[in-house]
Amino acid sequence: MRRINRRQFTRLGLGAMVVGGLGLSSGLLLTGCGERSAREAAGRVPLKLGYLPITDHLLLIAHAHYDFVHLAIEPVKFGSWPEAAEALRAGAIDAAFLLTPLGLTLRGQGSPVQAVLLGHRNGSVLTVAAGDRVAEVGDLAGKTIAIPSRLSTHYLLLRRLLAERGLPPESVRYLDMAPPEMVQALAGGRIDGFIVAEPFGGQAELQQVGRVLILSKDIWPDHICCVLNMRQEFIDKNPEAVAELAAGLTATGRFIEANRRRAAELSVPYLGQRPEVIEHVLTRPPDRVTYHDLMPRQADFAATQELMLRSGLSRREVDIATYLEPAFARAAVEANP
Repeated sequence: MRRINRRQFTRLGLGAMVVGGLGLSSGLLLTGCGERSAREAAGRVPLKLGYLPITDHLLLIAHAHYDFVHLAIEPVKFGSWPEAAEALRAGAIDAAFLLTPLGLTLRGQGSPVQAVLLGHRNGSVLTVAAGDRVAEVGDLAGKTIAIPSRLSTHYLLLRRLLAERGLPPESVRYLDMAPPEMVQALAGGRIDGFIVAEPFGGQAELQQVGRVLILSKDIWPDHICCVLNMRQEFIDKNPEAVAELAAGLTATGRFIEANRRRAAELSVPYLGQRPEVIEHVLTRPPDRVTYHDLMPRQADFAATQELMLRSGLSRREVDIATYLEPAFARAAVEANP
């Protein structure tokens, strides 16, 4: 993989990226964290980036392993998406990987945020307790299923699945629960299943306390879920740094897909999981979660918003055209097709 050409980025403004599509070479520079910390002292723009320790946010390995020139990322770990969303709304962080319904809700409430890049596609799983109590989707009726919150892609995925199988949304009992608690709750019999981002489904499988009933990719193929939301003030002040961030994360997505085992090893400081758990999620099957198409498109967000309106999660539409800022993602893709 090639290292970023510093002079190309120095010449590169957002307008040039969007209009001219100037070529820039980018790739992961696999260096140690100590070496990276020494380089950070050279006047880079600091970016506080909120994330959860899940495979949806695996792009964060770029923090230590992509050769950023203008940007110094400070990862800020959260235990739940609502906490990350509140920190972004309050300006305590500059950006965060948020669930699509949460980002749309923030924007609808007037928060000055924009969606710059997808974090991934697919990547969630409906997991049920080991055994034969739930053999098919129809057996979910009357069962207690944990979700991270009503304002989640997972809640919408479950409602969509139930509707497709002819079950009303009220046929299951929804229990809001922090994702890290779900595997233990399943093992202890407090819930019958959960739907959430990986690696918790993979954890349950490997611990033999749960089994996958259906992957989210099979409920809604190539669906969006977590999105990089950034405060407008940061974008306006630092377009070159945002452009580099989009390029770095896009390159990291390609790296993950081509080097799944290595990506699992690099994930440990960020996700806190054993590499074999992350490798299981990234490989069984390989499209369980994908990182190659990170372009934020209006049609994807409109589809999520339609489900939110239909389910009562939202009462008014967000102007998606002004919420999305796809220029940075487009430039990153055009520079490295």
